[in-house]
Amino acid sequence: MKFEFRFEVTAIDGSTAARNGRFHTPHGIIETPVFAPVGTQATVKAIRPSDLHQLNASLILSNTYHLYLRPGDELVKELGGLHNFMQWDGPILTDSGGFQVFSLSDTRKIDADGVTFQSHHDGSRHRFTPESSIAIQENLGADIIMAFDECPPPDDYDYVKKSLARTHPWLERCLAAKTRNDQALFGIVQGGIFADLREESGRFVTDLDLPGYAIGGLAVGETKSQMHAVLDVLQPILPQNKPRYLMGVGAPEDLVNGVMRGLDIFDCVLPTRLARHGSAFVLGGRLNLRNAQFSRDPQPIANDCACYCCQNFSRAYLRHLVKANEILGHMLLSTHNLHFLINLMQQMREAIRQGTLAQFGADFLQHYD
Repeated sequence: MKFEFRFEVTAIDGSTAARNGRFHTPHGIIETPVFAPVGTQATVKAIRPSDLHQLNASLILSNTYHLYLRPGDELVKELGGLHNFMQWDGPILTDSGGFQVFSLSDTRKIDADGVTFQSHHDGSRHRFTPESSIAIQENLGADIIMAFDECPPPDDYDYVKKSLARTHPWLERCLAAKTRNDQALFGIVQGGIFADLREESGRFVTDLDLPGYAIGGLAVGETKSQMHAVLDVLQPILPQNKPRYLMGVGAPEDLVNGVMRGLDIFDCVLPTRLARHGSAFVLGGRLNLRNAQFSRDPQPIANDCACYCCQNFSRAYLRHLVKANEILGHMLLSTHNLHFLINLMQQMREAIRQGTLAQFGADFLQHYD
């Protein structure tokens, strides 16, 4: 089935580079800017699909590397693809497995053709190439799939330059290997913290006229100012009529700064990971519910929050769950943290429509620590 992936810019903020958009996919329209909860193993940790709908999540991400190793992409295909397998009827994005493979620095070997690596489960040897990554993602059946690339250390110029010489041909091989017309292949711009390499990569990737473009290799150890500088370099290079995806970024302040720099799609494990460690997003920063000061606190996490957690439970109860390591604590704090980020994106979409995003962003960043 051939599907026409379209991105419509529906509003532009006059004082920043932000815009509202609508990206059409086979499983629905994604209103942008958008935050995508991460469902690494075909599940957003401690959250049911029905809860995601109630949170107004419109896009989720799953991971090629993990699903290839367990339960296997062929099994997922046999059972109807990711949407049927995990009972999520909205759009799904799968990464290529590249970031996970390259993070296995002690057990993988890179060559011009691909990467050989050992499973973190049992040490068994496997190999990813651009062609195999696309084949796995086609079996998984996500709406948006990612090119197989290398995520290099951000501050080693010579290595990053060599990495681009590998990664750019891999993108062309991904495009040649792709057979499904109902999946949008996004290319990934790399280049570390170096403006000239980012510009080189941005121009190469966008010359291929893909349905969307991702920025990879950020939030991997560089400073916030270095991240912002890279985004500023790429903002005029990435096409206005295609969605722009900042990979692996989900801290609230990074979402605000990213949206103001013209980014459309974000994902991160941060909200559910913080929840499992007892932390909650609030407008002033984060609450660590392990702290003794909350042991008798009758207030919700945030008085003005409409999420299920804040509407029903006190900080004292949540601290009890966290200290007792109860699963319900993970569920409730994950619900709150995801609501916080999804609601933040909704507020920014509205501010873009009203032309007030610059003031909204300045107010948010002034109070967020």
